Amino acid sequence: MAYLFQRHRFSHRAPLLFLALLAVSTAFAQERADCRAFRSTILHASVRYCVFLPASYFSANAKTQRFPVLYLLHGLGGNEREMALSGEWSVLQDLRRDHKVGDFLVVAPDGSDTFYINSQDGKTLYGDFFLREFMPFIERTHRVRAERAARGITGFSMGGYGALQIAFANPELFGSASAHSAALMRVPPQGVAAGASAGNLPAAILTNVFGNPINRDFWDLNSPFVLAKKNAALLSKTKIYFDCGTEDRYGFNRTASELDQTLRSLKIPHEFHLYPGGHNVSYLLAHRGASFEFHWREFELAR
Repeated sequence: MAYLFQRHRFSHRAPLLFLALLAVSTAFAQERADCRAFRSTILHASVRYCVFLPASYFSANAKTQRFPVLYLLHGLGGNEREMALSGEWSVLQDLRRDHKVGDFLVVAPDGSDTFYINSQDGKTLYGDFFLREFMPFIERTHRVRAERAARGITGFSMGGYGALQIAFANPELFGSASAHSAALMRVPPQGVAAGASAGNLPAAILTNVFGNPINRDFWDLNSPFVLAKKNAALLSKTKIYFDCGTEDRYGFNRTASELDQTLRSLKIPHEFHLYPGGHNVSYLLAHRGASFEFHWREFELAR
């Protein structure tokens, strides 16, 4: 469980510039990852992020062109560089080479172990940071199309939970949402408080976010299952895709199937798949291309 549960915190040091304007040494050598740090007033910390820019962004003929944007949320134990380190960037480059997707920006913030929501104790207001500070900052500083239809969000594992939670809670902001192996749980796992007290790291992470003991009202307030029912009318206009491996070691395949059933019962259109595979980067890479193509289709329709 090292990949899912390795823990790290936001940097409180001076902004860290990691591989700023990193050029890709492939046929797409002009594609760049601009990795920097944003000083958040809400979080009282510097939050690292990377913006993955297509080659056309730097074209002399595109100085005023605005691009769709896809926010990409990493899994627990990952960081803002995960798209480059895991191979997801290579998947995107191959799709562009094969003319299966066009040009859009991918923006990946560091989510630490926040599940991308405000913590129950109010100490880490990541959800407020993302919506009130980070997205407006990106739209001020990069040539992105700020309308709903040109804005998507995606994620893996914890990031899959975050992508669905943010999109389902704010359907007016996102035209498309996707998730791979989302860390979905309809109800809190049993014995979490005891596990946290005993030094169990997964339990400690959950209680840091959802309360110790876990606050059920707060859990439901952020639950994609509950949010789907609350915002069903608006979500019927959101394009939704998610998948999971049939051998997911955390059982997220079962809860993904439950979310599929919930959306069906609410008559919310969506695309859902169960594929052979576990809860790992290999599974993600095998299916990441499908979500990139999914979002690109929606961006194209919006244009």
